[in-house]
Amino acid sequence: MRVTQNLWYEKDMEAAIGFYTSLIPGSSIDSVSSMPTDSPSGPAGSVKVATFTLGDQRYMAIEAGPLDAFNHSFSIMVECDTQAEIDRLWDALRDGGQVEQCGWLKDRWGLSWQIAPKRLGELMNDPDRARAKRVAEAMLTMVKLDLAALEKAAAG
Repeated sequence: MRVTQNLWYEKDMEAAIGFYTSLIPGSSIDSVSSMPTDSPSGPAGSVKVATFTLGDQRYMAIEAGPLDAFNHSFSIMVECDTQAEIDRLWDALRDGGQVEQCGWLKDRWGLSWQIAPKRLGELMNDPDRARAKRVAEAMLTMVKLDLAALEKAAAG
């Protein structure tokens, strides 16, 4: 059995997936093709389909005109080892997009991302619930997540 997430783009699918795969190490565009027949979304050749990999996740994308806009019901979470990785991805993805609270942002195509330190999960699941609460409270005040500030909150 194989599970693949599918993203629907109104336009600029190839630019979007090219951008994403350039940002995430170990990523690749595996295929891009046009539908050879007419479809409900347009005449032959107007609908594009791509497969790509981001890190260790498989995706499919389709460019077939307007349908439903992306929303928070689906997001891509990237867990980073360092603040430098967080900063690099955050700055790239927010260009032309919109930043949100708690490490969330929408890129220029409207896709939601969560850019977070790997360490956040450990801190939030700390058996010392007071420590975990301090981390959660600190995170809720942030837009882009700050690993040093989260560690400081954990330390009290």
